[in-house]
Amino acid sequence: MDVELRDVHKTFGAVHANVGINLHVPAGTIQGILGENGAGKSTLMKVLSGFIRANQGQILLDNRPVIIHSPADAIRHGIGMLHQDPLDFPPMRLIDNFVLGHEGGLFPNRTTAARDFTLLASQFGFSLDPDAYVDALTVGERQQLEILRLLWLGARALIFDEPTTGISAAQKEKLFSALRLLAEQGKTVLFVSHKLEDVEGLCHRVAVLRQGHLVGETKHPYTTEKLVEMMFGKAISVGERNPCAGCEPTLSLHNFSAEDYRLKVRDVSLEVCSGEVIGLAGMEGSGQGLFLRSVCGLVRAVDGRISLHGKNLTGRSYHAFKRAGTAFLPAARLEEGLAAGLDLTEHFVLAEKPSGFFVNWEESRQLAQSRIAAFNIRGTPVSTVESLSGGNQQRALLALLRVPLNLLLLEHPTRGLDIESAIDIWSKLKERCKQGTSILFISSDLEEILQYSDRVLVFFSGKVTPPLEAAALTTEALGQLIGGKGWEDFALGKGA
Repeated sequence: MDVELRDVHKTFGAVHANVGINLHVPAGTIQGILGENGAGKSTLMKVLSGFIRANQGQILLDNRPVIIHSPADAIRHGIGMLHQDPLDFPPMRLIDNFVLGHEGGLFPNRTTAARDFTLLASQFGFSLDPDAYVDALTVGERQQLEILRLLWLGARALIFDEPTTGISAAQKEKLFSALRLLAEQGKTVLFVSHKLEDVEGLCHRVAVLRQGHLVGETKHPYTTEKLVEMMFGKAISVGERNPCAGCEPTLSLHNFSAEDYRLKVRDVSLEVCSGEVIGLAGMEGSGQGLFLRSVCGLVRAVDGRISLHGKNLTGRSYHAFKRAGTAFLPAARLEEGLAAGLDLTEHFVLAEKPSGFFVNWEESRQLAQSRIAAFNIRGTPVSTVESLSGGNQQRALLALLRVPLNLLLLEHPTRGLDIESAIDIWSKLKERCKQGTSILFISSDLEEILQYSDRVLVFFSGKVTPPLEAAALTTEALGQLIGGKGWEDFALGKGA
């Protein structure tokens, strides 16, 4: 399907999210939509898919002007959108989700639907059981389900909004193979992302948005430096590696083991120096998340000893770890890290030690304003946290941390953030390291692991490598270990 947007404007109050966007995408094209957080990418795609209405402009499909009032309208015109968080119902079976939105009456023919489901899944190499329940699927498999559903509903142009956020490298490769097959079938793919490597490796052409404007378009082969300059209006540098120089142990683990209902991370012995950064690499579910939460008392260790600055905290609760100077920042910012419905001022009140029985709201607002300025948060003291972008939510979480800290534990600190935001986050974290804070962090981005870690622990099915010097590793070697290869050099079943 040939897709064209002409002079599209969209405003939200005083914010002009899309400013006169003109974009033409021929059938059979994988079109990248690239831009920093808040550039207007998702807004433009929501206009095309009927989730919001433009204030001005036209949509043309196969050179015919159409008016799209809703997502149901969009799918009738052949446009489907796969959101960053799949719009499915986890308590239901795959086949029940698959038939949602189908105009086959109240009770669709499930035998026919199951047959079509199986045929479509085999076409793309998806291993999905129509009778399984959605809550048993990975994020990548839920995406596969949504792709099949949209195709069955008749989508000829598919929009993918940040689809590689939160999925493994193997799942990403399967997704990319499916998108290439869709393009070969003559369907149009619009791929929204802020990740240069994804766009460069997949898309036939790229349109770059900045602050609501379409600032340029380019075709394969791409120049990374040019794409970055188009995104931000300037060159961006990640800076030089800044290794830890400290030697005083902050965290000590001896034969440390933790387990949940799926796997066990066992016999990890490790000393983390003051100001050191340890990267935890591995496929989702390999044990790094369990390990990180057990190191701060959220999951109780089943064996071994853990101490912080020589103080034995084995078997203690998260509150004991917190009193000892430990902080944990989860990947689920709104669900676990922040309180939806509360504004920034209220968050800073809750995060600070109380100075009296009553809250001095004027002082609290001044504190919020100073933290907002110091951490470059795009918001105001009365902004609710759910109204902030992902990058600003992450900055808010960092701004809530007390000083000083001995140990900071982070799950995917830059997931969903553009390059500039990620660099800014890490500059704040490195300032913490200079103050003596040790950092352990999980990331699925191998470049991030190698750029910012002093040492790396790789996890695979509960097994853990000894600490590896990040400066001596390559992304290829790290990728091999994450995939389970090269473990002969380590004692299997033993930790660091």
